Amino acid sequence: MRVGILTYHFPPEPAFVPGSLAEELVARGHEVRVLTGFPDYPGGHVYPGWRQRWRHQTHSERLTVRRVPRYAAGDDSARARAAGWLSFAGSAALAGRGLLRDVDVLYVHGHPAVTFAATGLLRLLGRTPTVLHVQDVWTERDGRAARDSGWPARREAATRRLYREAAVVAVGSPAMADLIRAGGAEPGRVRTVPNWTDERIFRPTQAGPAVRRLVRRDDRCVVMHAGTIGARQDLDTAVRAAAALGDRLDLVLVGSGPQERRVRGLAADLGADNVRFLERRSAVDMPQLYAAADYQLVAQRGLPELRGRVPGKLQAALSCAAPVVASAAGEAAKVVERARAGLSCPPEDWAALADRFWLAAAIPPAARIDMGRRGRDAYLRDMSMQAGVDRIEALLHEAVEATAGRTKLIHSG
Repeated sequence: MRVGILTYHFPPEPAFVPGSLAEELVARGHEVRVLTGFPDYPGGHVYPGWRQRWRHQTHSERLTVRRVPRYAAGDDSARARAAGWLSFAGSAALAGRGLLRDVDVLYVHGHPAVTFAATGLLRLLGRTPTVLHVQDVWTERDGRAARDSGWPARREAATRRLYREAAVVAVGSPAMADLIRAGGAEPGRVRTVPNWTDERIFRPTQAGPAVRRLVRRDDRCVVMHAGTIGARQDLDTAVRAAAALGDRLDLVLVGSGPQERRVRGLAADLGADNVRFLERRSAVDMPQLYAAADYQLVAQRGLPELRGRVPGKLQAALSCAAPVVASAAGEAAKVVERARAGLSCPPEDWAALADRFWLAAAIPPAARIDMGRRGRDAYLRDMSMQAGVDRIEALLHEAVEATAGRTKLIHSG
């Protein structure tokens, strides 16, 4: 098939699902055309060495990647998000008609940022069968900016239209499926496809001496959070929990994001010298960093729209056989609990998380290794890339056949 992929993020950003999906589909003989933006995640600034321009297209055997400009200013406000999403929609509409006009099926990697771009493209491309792979739902919480712009209503209307027009809607978890059905998706078109991680990178390994010195100061337990430091991760709670434990445990935060300054300030205000910050690292460096720590922290705020979300750092940790501490509700905590791959507690409760941190430090190293092994077994069984790409490829065929069937009925009628 000729497969189009619309995605807001794509490698070299840590966008493992659309990146590996494109490569695997090419390896299976399909022609793939990707429409995306210039890399700016997670800091919101275009990566060094990259410059936004209109005509940027790369091509290798059966894989074409077209990048289009979008607004990027490192601001996580509602207005900045709107500017980024709408500018991408405009650029995608201008470039997408030429790039994607004759694809057999369109795969939309459904972060909310692509909603307007996807609805615009579907109008331009006519009856192109579409598989929407929903990654997230978003409730606007910047109250004044949202009211002034009418932003939530516009986005909700576009989202509902996209749910209706997609031939198949894929979601990462049963809880996410419930949210999507409530949002207007036809129940019979919703399928569950758990996300995977980049298994070439995220696999069990040993930490070298230099990495151990970077992560560990002594023999005490190390809990690491690797990824975006943003509002949804609620790292204030983690800092308060770590501060309560003093020298019993170290919390190491690897990465950056719009809330980094705030979180650093809180750690300083609390005198939490057991909370340390490491700058963002390349994905290829992360498995050794994971191996140098004792646990990976998966933290999410207790927002209703996050209950069905399984953040990518959880799959990465499980694939690396790293034990997990989950400060989250819903599906993320359930994955850890079902696999017996670590500890969990309700989100946004620093006392409960401090208790989990205390218990994590008390668990013997051999038991931690068993947690990691069980987590990796669960990943390979339920979330592997091979299984995920198999499911997506089947859904692409299903979308083509379903759309052809509906078209035939219309013509015969």
